[in-house]
Amino acid sequence: MSIKRAIVIAAGRGKRLGPHTEEIPKCMVQVGTKPILGWVWDAFHQAGIEELVIIRGYRGDVLEDLAKNLSPAPRLTFVDNPEWQTNNILLSLACARRFLDQPCLLTYSDIIFTPSVARAAVDSPADLGLVIDREFRVIYEGRTEHPLEEGEVSDLMPDGSVARTGKRSLPPAEAVGEYIGLTKLSERGVATVARTLDRLQQQFAGDDQQPFQRAATYRNAYLTDLWQHLIDAGIRIDPILIDGKWREIDTGQDLDRARLLVESAEEWS
Repeated sequence: MSIKRAIVIAAGRGKRLGPHTEEIPKCMVQVGTKPILGWVWDAFHQAGIEELVIIRGYRGDVLEDLAKNLSPAPRLTFVDNPEWQTNNILLSLACARRFLDQPCLLTYSDIIFTPSVARAAVDSPADLGLVIDREFRVIYEGRTEHPLEEGEVSDLMPDGSVARTGKRSLPPAEAVGEYIGLTKLSERGVATVARTLDRLQQQFAGDDQQPFQRAATYRNAYLTDLWQHLIDAGIRIDPILIDGKWREIDTGQDLDRARLLVESAEEWS
């Protein structure tokens, strides 16, 4: 089954971008000629995606107005995370649980990647695939405002599947690459994630302050905590290996580097 839907987790503010996010959500910060979301949609559209489900929180009203300017227009659905100020990425995804009913891509809202990276995700045979950049060390050279120790690094098992992933999940020197925040879910993969979210909701109902994986509390868990939970339960997660062609935009320094990428990438020329 081909993938036509992408879910964008875009509820957070992005305080480290300072004045850039005073009036708009992080995914609408301008990178060259387009906002971050514009570049993401361009890559997705070229990979055959037709529908965007956007999980919003901070300045969700502005996001809805601005996202309607995407071209060509996707089918757009907005999902609210009303507790975005006090929870984290995993619980943002849980707000869109009802959309985990068909194959899809999941993405953070503060990354840009070229169309070839989006196509690699769509075309991967993995049921549950994490896009992992093998050239991540190059991207961190001179990245003083966001050091390598903060990266969601990953390594592999002898069979080639993902072994560990997430911030501080392993020493960066042992990493094969960095999970960029883009995930492919097949029909089987999306069912696994949906079923697991349901179980976790029951497990942590009324007590989301318990630890979960590397997160101090389930309420503040990252997406990588979910991936590690599945790996530890024996679920196979495969890498979708890439070499560069993406950027995370977390600081003003990152924003400058992202502009250089979109200006130099031939896929966008």
